[in-house]
Amino acid sequence: MYLIRQSSHSCFLIVVAAEGWFAESSSNQAMRFGDLPGWAVELSRSIHEVILFGSYAAELENCEKGKEACIFPQDLLWREPLFDQLIANKYQPGEGICPHVDLMRFEDGIAIVSLESSCVMHFSRVENETCSAQDPPHKTPVLLTPGCLILMWGEARYLWKHEINRKPGFQIWEGQEIDQKKRISVTLRKLGRTD
Repeated sequence: MYLIRQSSHSCFLIVVAAEGWFAESSSNQAMRFGDLPGWAVELSRSIHEVILFGSYAAELENCEKGKEACIFPQDLLWREPLFDQLIANKYQPGEGICPHVDLMRFEDGIAIVSLESSCVMHFSRVENETCSAQDPPHKTPVLLTPGCLILMWGEARYLWKHEINRKPGFQIWEGQEIDQKKRISVTLRKLGRTD
């Protein structure tokens, strides 16, 4: 997994709102497969460029030393298209996502942009499902601020569950509870081949 902080937070909010997906209060999810909206294609290009030319470009040299040192593996970075599936979710305060690993129908390499409200995403190893109540699984917290980009691949994609528990008392960062507001996430993935 890798985090990149993005500064174009308000631009993403404008283009997501323009889609009209969340115009009705009962609407909280939208999916697109295949041809993505122009702004999502541009987001994919931006992810590619940030990795290649941004402050993370030096880390691409680490790819020669082994995948675990990469920001995003080159075999994923150069696939065409980089992403062809989008899911946008709207969460009200107190709403989150249960621990999960994204479906195996999607290839390796997932990008998530978190918008509007900060939150803490927790990661726990998949094998921890057998832990008892006396031995709760170890969870690694990651603070997601508005506009941040999360890249998950390899072990983080397949061997770690991610969750966001936004119930009162669970959104704590550095000893302080996060003031929860509406949160939107945009997830980009690549559908696996069905050959």
